Amino acid sequence: MSSMQDPGPGGPATASFDFPALRRFPDIEAPNLYAHDATDELILAGAADRLAALAGTHDGGSLAVVGDRYGALALGAAARHGLAGIRVHQDALSGELAAANNAERLGLGGRHVSMPLVPGLFSGATVVLWQLPRSLDELAETAALIRTHAAPGVQVVAGGRVKHMTLAMNEVLGSHFHHVVPGRAWHKSRLLMVDGPREGVPAPDFPRKEFNAHLGLWLCAHGATFGGTKLDLGTRFLLDFLPRMRPAATAVDLGCGNGTIAAALATARPGLQVWATDQSAAAVASAAATAAANGLGAQVTVVRDDALARFPAGSAELVVLNPPFHVGATVHAGIALKLFDAAGRVLAPGGELWTVYNRHLDYRPQLQGRVGATEVMGRNSKFTVARSVAGWGSRG
Repeated sequence: MSSMQDPGPGGPATASFDFPALRRFPDIEAPNLYAHDATDELILAGAADRLAALAGTHDGGSLAVVGDRYGALALGAAARHGLAGIRVHQDALSGELAAANNAERLGLGGRHVSMPLVPGLFSGATVVLWQLPRSLDELAETAALIRTHAAPGVQVVAGGRVKHMTLAMNEVLGSHFHHVVPGRAWHKSRLLMVDGPREGVPAPDFPRKEFNAHLGLWLCAHGATFGGTKLDLGTRFLLDFLPRMRPAATAVDLGCGNGTIAAALATARPGLQVWATDQSAAAVASAAATAAANGLGAQVTVVRDDALARFPAGSAELVVLNPPFHVGATVHAGIALKLFDAAGRVLAPGGELWTVYNRHLDYRPQLQGRVGATEVMGRNSKFTVARSVAGWGSRG
C-alpha cells in the first residue's frame, strides 16, 4: 500500500510523512498486511488545522490518539506538525511495540507516550485522533472516557473503513456528543467529526459482567474484548476436555480473552496456578476482572504479553489455546502459527498444548511440526480439539 499523491477534492494533501516506511513488526508481517491504511491519511488531513494550531502553541500534550494501529497517526502528527508529548493508546501490545520501533527508525523517538485506556489518556485533551473500532461496546467505552475527561471544547477527528462503519456507530457517538458529522468517503474510508460533549449522561458500566450458568462462572469484559462476556463456542467445546488434560502445577491460558479458560481451569483444579496472558490490554483487564469476580485472584495471574515473550523456554507444563484466525479484519493464519511456535518454545518436554480451532482449518500438521506429536482428541460440526505433546514427534 502506498500513500496517495492525488486524492482529489476534499482528500489529504500530498503526504509529508512516509507512511510506507512504517512496519508492523513484531506483529505478523505479510504481503497482504499493511502498517497503515487510507483512514490514517484521512484522519491526519481532517485534523491538519487543529494540529497546526497545537503546534503553534507548542501544546502537543493536548493531543490524544486512540486506536492507532502501528503509529501512523501519532508519528504522522509528530512529523508533520512537530508535536511531542502525544498520548497514545493501542489495545494490542504488538502495535504498541511496533509504534515504538517505528518512532526510533524514523527519528521520532520520545514524541509519544503509550498509555492504558484510562481517564488520564484524555484528561484535558483538546484534540483526539481516533481509528474507530468495529465493536460498539469498545466505541461506547472510549466515547464515554473522552466525553467525561477531555476538554469541554474537544474536537474528535475519527475515521474508519466504510465497510466497517454503521449508523449504529453514529447513534452511540451521538449519545455522548451533540455533533457527529460524517465527511466524504475517500479510498473506502470516511471521517466523522465529533464535538460537543453531552453533560449528565450516565457512563456505561465497564467491565460488563454476566453470569454463565453452563460454567457457573461470572464472565467480565471491557469493550475491546473479543466476544465480550459471552462463552465462545470453541472455548466451550475445548473445556469439555479439561478432565483429560495432564496433571500440572501451573498452566497457561494463551490468548486469554475474557479469562474464561483460566477461570475454568482454576475452578476445576483448586491447587493449580494459572497464567492468563494476552497481548490485548482490554483482554488482560477483563481476565483479571473475571478472576476477581469468581474469587480466583490468588490462583490466576494475568499478564499482558506478546506470544509468551516473558516466559522462559521449557517453563510450562500445560498450555491451553483458542487461537484467533484473523489479524485485525483480515483472515490470516499467521497469528495462530506464531502462538503455536510460542507454545512449542515454552512447553517443557512432555508438556501439553491443547488447542481448539475451526474444523475447516487443518492445523494438525503445523502443530505436529511446531510443537510435537499431535492427536485429534475430538471434533464436532464446527470445531476440532487437538493435543500436542512437546518433545515427542518431529519438530519444525
